Amino acid sequence: MSQTRLPALTPELQVNDLPASLKFYQQVLGFSLLYQRPEDGFAAIVLGEAALMLEQIDQHVRPGDPWMVLPLDRPLGRGINLQIDVADLQPLYQALLTNDVPLRLPPETVDYRTGDSWVRVRQLMIQDPDGYLLRFSQVLDR
Repeated sequence: MSQTRLPALTPELQVNDLPASLKFYQQVLGFSLLYQRPEDGFAAIVLGEAALMLEQIDQHVRPGDPWMVLPLDRPLGRGINLQIDVADLQPLYQALLTNDVPLRLPPETVDYRTGDSWVRVRQLMIQDPDGYLLRFSQVLDR
């Protein structure tokens, strides 16, 4: 990934406290800051080839704002989980335990059918500080 270029599909997550979210994503999950616009309450972060945009929720949203469909009620991101591939799940798992991050799904090994073949993954799932579901997945050799 180039220095400031994001993947073709990059989710943008509305967050209640951008500094707290950045701290969580960087210090606990190991994301790196790609760039930010503090004046807009915005940051782009990356982990390997995965990227996210984080944006501070504007408390002064105008009625009819095209970016806001409904009021943002916790937990945010209901109905979606973000799968993030990692090379090795174990260091992340240790960081989660060290930082007392609750696991929604403890580490498990699962086989998924992908058309005519299968892939085996080791995965776990957590919620970020705003409630977004993050599923970290490591592809294993069969």
